[in-house]
Amino acid sequence: MILDSILSLIPVQAAAAAPATATAPELSVWDLCLKGGIIMIPLALLSLVSIYIFVERWLVIRKAAVDDDTFMKRIKDYIHDGEIESAELLCKKTATPYARLIQKGISRIGRPMNDVLVAIENVGNIEVAKLGKGFTWLATTAAGAPMLGFLGTVTGMVKAFFALASAGNNANISVLANGIYEALVTTVAGLIVGIIALFAYNYLSARVNHVMNQLENKTMEFMDLLNEPASK
Repeated sequence: MILDSILSLIPVQAAAAAPATATAPELSVWDLCLKGGIIMIPLALLSLVSIYIFVERWLVIRKAAVDDDTFMKRIKDYIHDGEIESAELLCKKTATPYARLIQKGISRIGRPMNDVLVAIENVGNIEVAKLGKGFTWLATTAAGAPMLGFLGTVTGMVKAFFALASAGNNANISVLANGIYEALVTTVAGLIVGIIALFAYNYLSARVNHVMNQLENKTMEFMDLLNEPASK
């Protein structure tokens, strides 16, 4: 009798263990994006535009930051030899922000030193502004993407509670849970886009600051160069 009772429990235990071995449902990233709703569209556009701006600006700033150690030495030799046209031609061939600064300064040789410095600083401001093109978009994305994500979450929560209320007597926790996790997708997406844009903005800003320091150093070298003949 005891053996029969034990044998009779085996199917029951096997049946109880069966659900534990069942594989949990998987949800791909694409499925999550689709469940985020219409808010995912502007977030996707913001991410694509931000990536484009970052890559394009990175290439431009990288080119602008290239430094030729022999540039100022050659400019100095040309000016001391009175070859102003050769110095300007070298600036045109170099085609970097600091070369355009020096070219403007060379074109003002013979005028008061303050006028030369002002002309160089004006060109420097223009060059820095060119390098910072598109930074406003990255800053806006860094601040706006999380807000869009929160907006999607709020609207999703409203829909979730509306579905729960509409279910009436058939309402259960799964109705609410499904709506909530779908709503939170937009928050996650907004934070990801915002964080990426923020890091991109800060990185590019640091690179521009490096170029600005380079421009200041070249300006000081050029002004010292103009003062050398007077000191002799």
